[in-house]
Amino acid sequence: MDYKTARSFLIDQGTALETKKNPDAFLMRLKQGQPPVPGQVTSILLALKILFEGLQESPMLDRQLISALHLLSVESLLQFEAGLRRGVAWPPLLKEDLTRIAIAVKNIFSGVWQ
Repeated sequence: MDYKTARSFLIDQGTALETKKNPDAFLMRLKQGQPPVPGQVTSILLALKILFEGLQESPMLDRQLISALHLLSVESLLQFEAGLRRGVAWPPLLKEDLTRIAIAVKNIFSGVWQ
């Protein structure tokens, strides 16, 4: 995956609730009480790492990307919690995966991978 593909993928996954273009996008599936597609979280984490590396020399981020990253990190946890309240039986490691996504987004914003 290259930077351009990673950026496009993350924007698609992070803005799905607003655009409703991709019913299998990460946030759409969580909102519907469905677990991520197999490999989806791994792809998101890989794309976040590629994005981090690609942005190392950039002093600014664009709004569309910032919005998608913010939604991926915040909205995914909100949808997870809402699903728990509705009685959704999430996969056992999904909460940890969401935490890893939030940490990766924080790393992109800070410019330091931890």
